[in-house]
Amino acid sequence: MATSTQKKVKTKSGKEYLLQHPGVRNVTKISDRIKNKFGVPSDEKLATEMLTHVIVDPKLTIDSFDSYKELNDIVTRAYAFVTENEDLLDDDTDDVDED
Repeated sequence: MATSTQKKVKTKSGKEYLLQHPGVRNVTKISDRIKNKFGVPSDEKLATEMLTHVIVDPKLTIDSFDSYKELNDIVTRAYAFVTENEDLLDDDTDDVDED
């Protein structure tokens, strides 16, 4: 696999999360599952898939979030991680160093 298996990330709010790559085959299945019948990705389906299969610590659900902004931030980072598009994130929040 070209990407690392796990990665710690920090959102703009400063919260830290541990992401785990589910494998290329599972990423393709996730990509298929998040789309509606017209091929348009669903925000809710994407969030559910990322929280279930990629964001491993802390273990959360959509209902765990008080802020849509925080949910969207971590889901975007998780999806960028599994699709190897992290370089497209346009922010100044760095990954968490693993010491």
